[in-house]
Amino acid sequence: MKRLTAILAVVVALLGLSGCGVALDDSAISTTGADLNPQSRENLRDGGSLTTAITEVSPQWNTFHADGTAYTLLMWRWYNPTLAYFAPDGTYSFNRDFLTDVRKELVDGKTVVTYTVNPKAHYNDGTPIDYRAFVNTWRTSSGTDPNYIVSATDGYDQIESVTRGVDDRQAVVRFKGVWAWPDGLFNILLHPKVNSADVYNTAYLQNPHPEWGAGPYTIDSYDQNTGVVVFKRNPQWWGNRGKLDRRVFRQMEDQAAINAFRNGEIDAIGVASKDSRAQVITMGGVDIRTAAAPQQSLLVVNLDTPILADRRVREAVLRGVDRETLARIRFTGLNYTEPLPGSLQMYSFQPGYEDNVKGVIDYDAGRAAALLDEAGWVVGDDGVRVKDGRRLALTLPILSDAPAIQNLARAFQAILKKIGVDVVIAQRPSSDFSKVVVNKEFDLFLMGFASSDPFGMAYLCQTWCEGSQLNKAGAGYPELDAEIARVAAIPDPMQQIAAGNKVERQAFAQYSDLPLFNGPSMVAVKEDLANYGAGQFNVGPVEDIGWQK
Repeated sequence: MKRLTAILAVVVALLGLSGCGVALDDSAISTTGADLNPQSRENLRDGGSLTTAITEVSPQWNTFHADGTAYTLLMWRWYNPTLAYFAPDGTYSFNRDFLTDVRKELVDGKTVVTYTVNPKAHYNDGTPIDYRAFVNTWRTSSGTDPNYIVSATDGYDQIESVTRGVDDRQAVVRFKGVWAWPDGLFNILLHPKVNSADVYNTAYLQNPHPEWGAGPYTIDSYDQNTGVVVFKRNPQWWGNRGKLDRRVFRQMEDQAAINAFRNGEIDAIGVASKDSRAQVITMGGVDIRTAAAPQQSLLVVNLDTPILADRRVREAVLRGVDRETLARIRFTGLNYTEPLPGSLQMYSFQPGYEDNVKGVIDYDAGRAAALLDEAGWVVGDDGVRVKDGRRLALTLPILSDAPAIQNLARAFQAILKKIGVDVVIAQRPSSDFSKVVVNKEFDLFLMGFASSDPFGMAYLCQTWCEGSQLNKAGAGYPELDAEIARVAAIPDPMQQIAAGNKVERQAFAQYSDLPLFNGPSMVAVKEDLANYGAGQFNVGPVEDIGWQK
């Protein structure tokens, strides 16, 4: 399931979400493979803490909820059941502390997946983890009850039934037909006590509910005012003991986080910009770990803004964006290049990827100007277009004090000024991210999608369906939804990807979203930190993160 993350996380401070090393010189950055300093548990010492900065401690702790972000999911995995692991290349395996077997088969033309739960598995409140948790996860995520404000129904809406197997510790999931992406579902579970829409939507607000969690760590403390979350070892855990005594997240602005890393107050920080990398590259005992990042930075256009309700204006704005210039500014000083991204579902390093932006939203300032002329927007004396006494001014919130973000915003402002659009930059604290996104407090917004698994085309509806909670632009229409549903029913993954590419080109033709760049994941860490860094699709056991002996 995809999750929202702020553009500053994508560009500057992505921590531990994704693992080939980068030389501390001007060598070209390589993003082949992962760089996590993988170590066996025998090589790690018991004890110690790991402290990192985080852009926002999201007010919504329910990662299934539509208001959950990438930061919500990051926290969730530290104290809730994680049933699925992914290797850096996206290969799935199940977590044997929670599951003893996962069997996938085709029965009467339908995909059937049988999950057998480890008999030791239980929630912190004593509730056994059994088929009921699978039923509840499906029930709340299926989309059948609109009172549940769900982040994504993709896949769960294709399930016919979830039933008890040979005993309570076995869940049998039967799909309506053949489902191409079974490894993308039930990677995490929702406690059966989250049994109503009211509990689902509100119980986790500013409340992590550690008693509904399970795993090697649990919440030690959460300070809503300072934005500090501390995890400790979970005394109820039945698996390998966590190597760390404590895992600490601190909400910090970007420059404050860099200063804290330089002062030894935090142990790792994202440095995927020239300025942040320059401040840590000469430090002793520091390793910069780099990998391809399974995330897209994008421009989102708010269709609820009256000016932008006109399709011609939206098309003009997106055709007026010089992505090559923005990418050059974004990667200045990193000696890194990449092709311009052409999809919000797939990455250029994945099989089946196609550039679905090319030929649909090409940069063409002349065409952009002509569209605005056609829509009645006339260039004023100051170069900004005017219609019926109103200036063509659009607000762009920026949620970072990082120089890389500020430079990007100013460049964006200058680029659109060339076609007569006045981009008004509104500086906001990074802790306002959820507020800006949920309340749609923007005309234009630079944000990102982070993928938590490699099955991007499975989430075509989450990105593009009308009314989807991830569709922050507010685009979509019934005919497109029907096409997306048709794609989802295709049983072969590669055939589904091919069909999905065609539909995504239709979606881009709404002129609501424009991918800007992907970029590398670059994490500066204290060199003795193991099983942590830049990992592409990697999701591994948090109990194995720690410090080398």
